[in-house]
Amino acid sequence: MGTIYGYCRCSTDETRQDIDRQRRELRKLGVQDENIYWEYVSGRKPNKVEWSRLVEKLDVGDTICTTEVSRISRSTKELCEIIDLAQEKQIKLVIGSIVIDCGKNDPMTKGMLLMWSVFAELEADLISQRVKSGMQNAKAKGVKIGRPKTSLDNLPANFIRHYPKYKAGDLTLVELARLCGISRQTAYKYRTIYECNE
Repeated sequence: MGTIYGYCRCSTDETRQDIDRQRRELRKLGVQDENIYWEYVSGRKPNKVEWSRLVEKLDVGDTICTTEVSRISRSTKELCEIIDLAQEKQIKLVIGSIVIDCGKNDPMTKGMLLMWSVFAELEADLISQRVKSGMQNAKAKGVKIGRPKTSLDNLPANFIRHYPKYKAGDLTLVELARLCGISRQTAYKYRTIYECNE
């Protein structure tokens, strides 16, 4: 029997509650905490660091669990590549309560996945359109757009609290990120900001 992995994703780290919900659902599907890969990155970004790390770990007979198809892809093209990979590795995809055995070359299953992907891509387009419209309205009203630049002054308190343990070698950067509830990429960014001001 292969290993059961889980993957969850949110577009921004402002949706902490949502990514925690995804992780709880993955645990209910039988995924151990150490096998859950998660990150804050746009679903349309082609290079997802944690997803790539998960794919590198896969062996024949393994399983990938996710809560919904839009978590692994918001692009039909990308989903086609994931299906091809799943069939090549003969792995199972578990999307919510749906189990898809990609070791069996079932055209109906592939068609269903692609249909989901079309709707995920459409949803992403609609969200993007609404965001752009909202930004244009805000700019017209003189509202400053964008996040404030991260600096030493606004680094999260829990990162500053746990950083000395990382500096002393008691934590790896991955452990520091998990402890602070941030992605590995964000931990790299915060470390650079912190070290530049030491």
